[in-house]
Amino acid sequence: MGRRTTRAVAGDQAPREPLLHDTTWAGEARSAVGCAAVLFALLLGIDEMADTFTDPRAALWLGLAVLLALVLWPARVSVGRGRLVSRGLLRESGVRTDRLVSVRWSGGVAQRLILRDADGNRVELDPKVLVANPPLWHILDGDARTSAQRGILCCGETALQQMAARIDKETARTVFKLSGLK
Repeated sequence: MGRRTTRAVAGDQAPREPLLHDTTWAGEARSAVGCAAVLFALLLGIDEMADTFTDPRAALWLGLAVLLALVLWPARVSVGRGRLVSRGLLRESGVRTDRLVSVRWSGGVAQRLILRDADGNRVELDPKVLVANPPLWHILDGDARTSAQRGILCCGETALQQMAARIDKETARTVFKLSGLK
């Protein structure tokens, strides 16, 4: 479930590095569909109890449930050496992690980590993805260090340190919990 690799296609110059995928994505996608299904069932049940159930209203509730599923649908994040890709429902965006020029946090209620590379590409991702998948963070952190050593990374070392501290804290908490020390 955790690690998946891509195979080289005939005609490729060199075999590709293995890609690591977000291991929590499938559960989050199921949760999005489940929330939408519960909403649909509740709305139909309320309509049935109020004796206002009609086909147009059922179609309206179905549309609302589908809209909720689309809003809650998680982006699929994959990381390989030198590359991070985020695939949403409508678009895919990726950055060269070995050529990062900035890493920053977005403000607001839903925190996002924003990565920008030297080619102008930009990716926003939920930091919880990296916290839940330390192998993804390990590759991203190594590539970001490469960018910093090359002098390409202009701003973002503080954001990377904050992310590393957050992941270390969560990893330690998990180790303590599994070993029975907490």
